[in-house]
Amino acid sequence: MKREKQMNFNLEMEKRQEKITGILEYYLPKEEGFQKTVLEAMNYSMRAGGKRLRPLLMLETYRMFGGEGQIIEPFMAAMEMIHTHSLIHDDLPALDNDEYRRGRRTTHMVYGEAMAILAGDALLNYAYETAVRAFEIEPGNPAIGKALQILTKKTGIYGMLGGQCVDVEAAGREISREKLDFIYRLKTSALIEASMMVNDRMPEYTVERAGKILNRYKKALNGSKVLVLGVAYKQDIDDYRESPAIRVIEEFHKTGAMTDFYDPFIPKYRHEGQWYQGLEALTPETVKAYDLVIITTAHTKVDYQMVAECGVPVFDCKNVTKHIQNRENIEVL
Repeated sequence: MKREKQMNFNLEMEKRQEKITGILEYYLPKEEGFQKTVLEAMNYSMRAGGKRLRPLLMLETYRMFGGEGQIIEPFMAAMEMIHTHSLIHDDLPALDNDEYRRGRRTTHMVYGEAMAILAGDALLNYAYETAVRAFEIEPGNPAIGKALQILTKKTGIYGMLGGQCVDVEAAGREISREKLDFIYRLKTSALIEASMMVNDRMPEYTVERAGKILNRYKKALNGSKVLVLGVAYKQDIDDYRESPAIRVIEEFHKTGAMTDFYDPFIPKYRHEGQWYQGLEALTPETVKAYDLVIITTAHTKVDYQMVAECGVPVFDCKNVTKHIQNRENIEVL
C-alpha cells in the first residue's frame, strides 16, 4: 500500500512538472535579434531541468485557497527565472566555480563567463517583465501589485540576494549559528516563502469559510464575535512581520465582525500606525464568549484540546487539531 501511494505521488508530481514546464516554455524569450546569444544562454539555463519546486508550491497554494484561471502563471514563470538566475551566478568562478549542474555543463562553461553574468542579469530582469504580464490577464486585479511587492522583496537585499552576500563574505570562516540561520532564511528560504505568499488568498478564503460555518449555526459574520488564535509569523517567536493572521483580522473587520486575537508570544502588535491589544489569557470562559475561533498559527503554548472542548465552532487553518478525536465542531483548511 505504501509503495502504491508513493507511485501515485510520483505520477502526480510528474504531471504537475510537465504542466509547469509547458508554462515556462510559453514565457521564455524567442532566440532572435542581435542579442540572440544571451537569449540562448537564458533558455539553456531554464531548460536544464530540476524539480520546479517553487512554481509547484505557488500553483498548489493558489489552488488550495480557491484560485482559478491563468493569472498565477506569469508569476510561476518569473519565480523559476529568478531561481535560475541565482544558480547561474552561484556557478560562476567568482563564487562556487562549478562546471556541472544537473548533469549538464554550467552556463559559463558553455557561453563564457561574461555571457553567463549577463544571462543571469537578464533572467532576473526578465522575471519582472514576465510577472507584470499578469496585468494583461486581469488588468483590474489589486492582488497583482501586492504579489509584485512580495516577489521583489523576497528576491532582493532583504531576501535571497542579501543571504547570498552574507554567504559569500562568510566563505572559509567560522560563523555563528545566528549568521548561519540568517543565510538559510534568506538565501534558501526567501524564494520558497515567496512562492507560497505571492498568491496568498488565505485571508479572503478564511473569511469566506468562516461565513459559511456561521451560517450553519444561523449566524452572520456582521456582529459575530471572532477569536483569532496566533499572530506570530512563525511558531514560538515574537515576529509578526508579514503574518497572514494580521490580514485575516483586517478582512474580518471589513465584514463587521468583532475580532480579537490571542498569541502567547505577541500580546500586542502595531500595524499601519495603530496598536492592537490581544487577550491576556486563554481560558474556557474566554473561548466560550466567542461565536467562532480561527486558528492561524501553530503554537506549542496553546491548549487546542481545551479550545475544541468548549464547543465553539473552530476553523483550523494549520491542522493542529488533528490529534483531537471529537471533531464535531472543527473544520480544517
